[in-house]
Amino acid sequence: MSDSIKDHLVTVIGAGTMGNGIAHVFAQNGYAVTLMDISADALSKGMATITKNLDRMVAKERISASDKEATLERIQTSSDMESAVKNATIVVEAATENVDLKLKIFKALNASCSPTAILATNTSSISITKIASAVDHPERVIGMHFMNPVPVMKLVEIIRGYSTSDQVTAVVTEMSKSLNKIPVTVNDYPGFVANRVLIPMINEAIIALWEGVAGVEEIDQVMKLGMAHPMGPLQLADFIGLDVVLAITRVLQDGYGEAKYAPCPLLVNMVQAGKLGVKSGEGFYVHTPGVKELVVSNSFK
Repeated sequence: MSDSIKDHLVTVIGAGTMGNGIAHVFAQNGYAVTLMDISADALSKGMATITKNLDRMVAKERISASDKEATLERIQTSSDMESAVKNATIVVEAATENVDLKLKIFKALNASCSPTAILATNTSSISITKIASAVDHPERVIGMHFMNPVPVMKLVEIIRGYSTSDQVTAVVTEMSKSLNKIPVTVNDYPGFVANRVLIPMINEAIIALWEGVAGVEEIDQVMKLGMAHPMGPLQLADFIGLDVVLAITRVLQDGYGEAKYAPCPLLVNMVQAGKLGVKSGEGFYVHTPGVKELVVSNSFK
């Protein structure tokens, strides 16, 4: 692998769960990173998360204390988009899964970035081709879909848009390998591969619960013990965020126009009620900070 790949200057847009994880893995693997978010509070929380995750790695003797410090030194933060991306050779957008927001960000990147900068998006379902329509050189736009938690999960789903060039695909593939990830290249269709397969399974598990086929724990146990899934689909939905699951379900429904992709009414109601899973403290389970034991929400007992 070429050493020059790590000469790339990386800017990550969005300091939330995915963004700070992406910044973490780039910096830990030798890249200079700018973590950008319009919210100073989000930046502070993002850096605190990175530090906490590095401390955990030190405690488990996966990295040294000096590795941790070197990683943190490679990350700078910014709340100004223009200055954050001015010198970037690759930008990885990791904002909320909302098409209008992503198009707005890519229009801003088009105005502020070098015309040769690679523009990657961590979208988990939105069309790369549609996102690329916001820039003057769509051949440089590509999907770089990391899995959560980013420092742990090995897959990077690389999505080629209609115009994505072979050169950009090759660079992003090599870069993913340099992060100790395994890149898998797919084409640009709604949900790509990961969520086209995963989200209908989660939605079907919610339908089974809604119809009274079985309870929360029973559904998850069947999938964990019978199909060797490390996490049941309802627990995983809580972990992803029920709002995100709903958004991706609607992308699939709109993209394919088939009834089988329609979101379960229970999922819609839970999102409307603010029961979003881990991020809100309650979904199918109650999630108490610092407590690992899963407790089923009173709504399903």
